[in-house]
Parts: sequence; structure tokens; C-alpha cells
Amino acid sequence: MTSAPATPARTTADPDARPPTKAFGLLYGIGFGGFVDGIVLHQILQWHHMVSDVDGYPTTTVAGLEANTLADGFFHVATWLFLLAASLLAIRAWQQGRLAPTWRFHLGLVAAGWGIFNLVEGLINHQILGVHHLRDDLGAPLSWDLGFLAFGVLLVVGGMLVHRNGARALAARHPRGRGTPA
Repeated sequence: MTSAPATPARTTADPDARPPTKAFGLLYGIGFGGFVDGIVLHQILQWHHMVSDVDGYPTTTVAGLEANTLADGFFHVATWLFLLAASLLAIRAWQQGRLAPTWRFHLGLVAAGWGIFNLVEGLINHQILGVHHLRDDLGAPLSWDLGFLAFGVLLVVGGMLVHRNGARALAARHPRGRGTPA
């Protein structure tokens, strides 16, 4: 059984090309943002773990650290799944013959996706559920949590500005592909 060859990504000279999709850029950002959080904040700096503020799972005991390490592992699996979904959507967009995104179009979405990750994770895990804070080892973690949320807002706003600039440049080079990207 043979499959038909995949349609290559279209160039800006192709009059029938559809605009690139936003979905995989945002998903890459969410996944990479999760990996930065998990690798840098959980593992390298060891500022917090997934359930380090939950009673019964203190990071000061071997059993508590084992439970937090397991929870961190499940968190990494989830971020990996976001990256897998992003990759599958990117391949699908190429197969559909969509225009390839410009660097600004794509990297702006990646930054915005990372910011979305920070906002969702910071609001749900830090504020609503309280399973951990950005810095669990300090007496006043709220200021660190608010800084994390502010950084997320900056990533979303800055990323969307970069993305919009890239989308305008792409539309200027390919006027027929101006439809709203999915």
C-alpha cells in the first residue's frame, strides 16, 4: 500500500496558498513554556515542584520528594504531548499546502503560547489550587507568583505584537492569503 506524496509547503508566489495556521505555534509555546518551567524551576533551581505546597508531600522528606518527582514527571509528559500535538498540526498544515509562516509570525505565537502557559499555570496551580508557588522556600511567595503572572502577560502581549507584524509582512507579500489563519 503506497500513499500519495505529501503536498509541499507553498511559497508566497503561489496564488492559491492559504495562510499559515496559528495553532501549532501556540501549542509549541505552551509545550516549551512548560518545559522551561519544569526543567529550570523544578529541576535546576529547585524553587518548587508540582505538589510541593500540598500537605503530606513536603520536599524535606524522601517520600515527599519522591511524590513531587513523580508529579513533575507527569507534568513533563503533559508538556511533551503539547509539543507532539504542535508537530502533528505543523505536518498537517504542510500537507494541506498552507503557506509557511514567517519567523516573526511563528516565534510571536510561540512566545504568546509560553505566556498563556504561565498565566494558566500561575492562576490555577499557584493561586486557585495552591499546590505550589513559584518560590516555595520564601515566607512571602505572592510577590514571586505575581511576577510570574506579569511575565506571562508580557510574553502574550509581546508575542502577539511580533506575530501581528509577521502576519502583516506575510499578507503584504501574498495578498490572496489574507484570510484569517486557523
